[in-house]
Amino acid sequence: MAAATAAAGTIPLTGCGIFNSDPDPSPSPDPLVPLVAEALELAARHDAAATAFPQLADRLAPLAAAHRAHAAELAKATGTSLPSGTPSAPPPGGDADAELAALRGAEQHARDNATAACLAAPARHAALAGSVAAARATHAEVLQ
Repeated sequence: MAAATAAAGTIPLTGCGIFNSDPDPSPSPDPLVPLVAEALELAARHDAAATAFPQLADRLAPLAAAHRAHAAELAKATGTSLPSGTPSAPPPGGDADAELAALRGAEQHARDNATAACLAAPARHAALAGSVAAARATHAEVLQ
């Protein structure tokens, strides 16, 4: 028994990190944070298109409202604040059909971003990110 105690006394105290002087790595940024700005930009694009093409207003207004609601929930979940101003979107070009196609492409791109964020997000945010990705996929279908 004395030999076992002596052997145990020679084992260095490593692995527990008590004597580690290296600083902890900084936490990686929350993958949901970029989705806040993206949601607000999408809302602004839908608003701009509805202004330029009033015949699309009834179709686009609910999508813009959903993006603003998502931005608010994403900001709350990530502990970030919403920007004080509203992002401005470039004026739509072309006709209403061309604008719908552009918005659909933007929604598809945003859906892909939300899906990637869902996969990278902490488990506590996965449902929110998945919901945002699903809504963006639905928005793309509504814009067909």
